[in-house]
Amino acid sequence: MGQIPARYHQMTEVELYQRADSARKALGNQLVILAHHYVQDSVFQLNDVAGDSLFLAREAAKTPAKYIVFCGVHFMAESSDIITTDDKITMLPQLSAGCSMADMADIDSVQNCWRQLVDACGEDAFIPITYINSPATLKAFCGKHGGTVCTSSNSSKILGWALEQDKKVLFFPDQRLGRNTANELSVPSNNIKVWERTRPDGAMTAHELKQSQVVLWSGYCAVHDRFTVSQIEQARQRRPDVQVIVHPECREEVVNAADHSGSTDHILRVIGEAKPGTDWAVGTEFNMVKRLAKDLLVKEGKRIENLNPSASICSTMYSIYLSNVVWVLENLVEEKPINTVSVAPEIKEQARIALDRMLDLS
Repeated sequence: MGQIPARYHQMTEVELYQRADSARKALGNQLVILAHHYVQDSVFQLNDVAGDSLFLAREAAKTPAKYIVFCGVHFMAESSDIITTDDKITMLPQLSAGCSMADMADIDSVQNCWRQLVDACGEDAFIPITYINSPATLKAFCGKHGGTVCTSSNSSKILGWALEQDKKVLFFPDQRLGRNTANELSVPSNNIKVWERTRPDGAMTAHELKQSQVVLWSGYCAVHDRFTVSQIEQARQRRPDVQVIVHPECREEVVNAADHSGSTDHILRVIGEAKPGTDWAVGTEFNMVKRLAKDLLVKEGKRIENLNPSASICSTMYSIYLSNVVWVLENLVEEKPINTVSVAPEIKEQARIALDRMLDLS
């Protein structure tokens, strides 16, 4: 990764947008800018396509553009590189934009867990499912072992597919999404176990593994884990007619206390289709909620607030600045791709099996 020149940080926002516009015109249909809903407003405004992880994965797979500038985090750019052809180049404007949840599961730890599952239950007892918020090595692990990937949009369909095969499931790295999805599918609570990633043998006995139906890795999203039932209760006290909608990365008790839960796309759709003048409290990332609130208050008189505005910014998404994107674009005009994300061929092959399986099931 090169160092962004200081001059980009010294430019005004107006100048940065002008330079971005010039670069986009020069690149034409060779370029597509994909943006996740959690990025800053100034970056979000540059998107050709915006969406959640599943939608952006589909867009990356089908875009004819040679250059994909992915305004998201590292695992998203990896997924883009995996599912696109070798003639396409994926770039991440800020290479340090990672994901704390993804960092909670690494290939060595997952392989160690898998060996213990096999020893306790047999070679073919489990299907591995990794949340898309994970490194390419874990997607490849799932491809190798007959598993797949899920997003918050399709987790019910993916987990249901695995359970229909009369298999146990190892679900990682997000225990919250895994538990809430298992609850949705009526998996008995005593059949849902948590593999404690920081403890020897996952703090589980062979007997517990044999009795399990879904084994959850003990990872979580640092943003969504901060929403609480108390915040929901306070919102309802302030605004008796409020409807509460939260992301399924939230804790089980928060999802149970809310009126609705679902992926980023689901949240946008439910609130967007609601009657004008309705009142909403939303448990997900701040930047997305702020944009939604501004847009729908003006258009439809809907009142929308974040359940926890003081602690719901995704700091890694926030680390992508307009200056980073413009720097990448201007280097592309000079035919110098920078901040490229490239997955090793041997990992890409197996990871693509898992991602393609997800896209087919979705």
